[in-house]
Amino acid sequence: MEKKSISAILKKNAMLIVLVLVYLFFLILTKGGIFKPSSFTELINQNAYVYILGTGMLMCMLTGGNIDLSCGAFVCLLGALGGVFMIVQGLSTGVSILLLLAIGVVYGVVLGFLIAYVHIPPWIATLAGFLSFRGLGTSILSANSKTGSLAPFPVSFQNLFYGRVFPSEKGVFNWPCFIFGLLMAALVVLVIFTTRKNRLAKGYEADSMKSAALKSGLGAAVIILVMTRLSLDGGIPTTLLWVAGIVLIYSFITSKTTIGRHFYVVGGNMEAARLSGVNTRRIMFLAYLNMAILTAIATFTVVARSQSAYADVGKNFEMDAISACVVGGVSASGGAGTVLGMVIGATLIGVINLGMSLISLDANYQRVVKGFVLLAAVVFDILSKQKQK
Repeated sequence: MEKKSISAILKKNAMLIVLVLVYLFFLILTKGGIFKPSSFTELINQNAYVYILGTGMLMCMLTGGNIDLSCGAFVCLLGALGGVFMIVQGLSTGVSILLLLAIGVVYGVVLGFLIAYVHIPPWIATLAGFLSFRGLGTSILSANSKTGSLAPFPVSFQNLFYGRVFPSEKGVFNWPCFIFGLLMAALVVLVIFTTRKNRLAKGYEADSMKSAALKSGLGAAVIILVMTRLSLDGGIPTTLLWVAGIVLIYSFITSKTTIGRHFYVVGGNMEAARLSGVNTRRIMFLAYLNMAILTAIATFTVVARSQSAYADVGKNFEMDAISACVVGGVSASGGAGTVLGMVIGATLIGVINLGMSLISLDANYQRVVKGFVLLAAVVFDILSKQKQK
């Protein structure tokens, strides 16, 4: 029984274990370079869009393995429009953000309507955006700039999506950042034990006390470690707050709300879900509306980081988001997967990217490695399902 329990734990946390092993591998290979405080900041800032788009892609994939191929090209279009609003027209940061969010909502509504009510297959509906948005964005940039790019974006915009909270000089320990980390670690411990208590009170299956203590201890330790390193590199990046906020909100929605559970039901068997009273059309509509809004937010972080809008921005972003989901255990056929799993998958890909960059591995080989990791994750998912059957 104990062997089965250990085997189940290892299987359930396979990708987390792989993440730790990959990090240790690059820690040795980079001679500690990946453990530098600046590497932690770079990992967060460089992969913020993956976490955000991955969250939206998760909601789409839960409905039956559906994806959004247009999000990367939509980032290009929104970046170009943002450049026109803020740089060419001189609109304020607040007004520009609201306009871009409104455009995201309009696109989400149109896309969601076409998929949910007109019954156009998601890959075809989003392929149209994939093919047209980058061309439209490039045309807008060319019409407003001789160089084909718009820069720089206002400082207020950059600070909001690529700044620091309570900034300090690098190398000087940032106590607000560390205290924030302690509070978050305490919150993780509280949530885990409260959840366990509530499940036991309702007669549901719950983690053992040892398992809960181990899980909360590891979670708290990781948070404190990350925040300690960030405390030595100028403080909390604002991108971390955006990512953490989105991840926590959608984690709550998918695990604690009725509509969140409907996403899983629809992905498991859409016809059975419809017959049981679930509004399957609304779920599909909301999935793509969510994706469009999160794409707008991801655009803000990317454009603020690069401080410019250019034609290639957003290239292959849709593949990064899909990879983060699949590597994180989200089923390619829908109905299974968690936000936490996606975060682990995105972090694993981010660590691999950062590690390969630090050792100056050729970009072509980097693509090969990422492709292999994605294939391995899919094979693992299929073999696990076959073994369960």
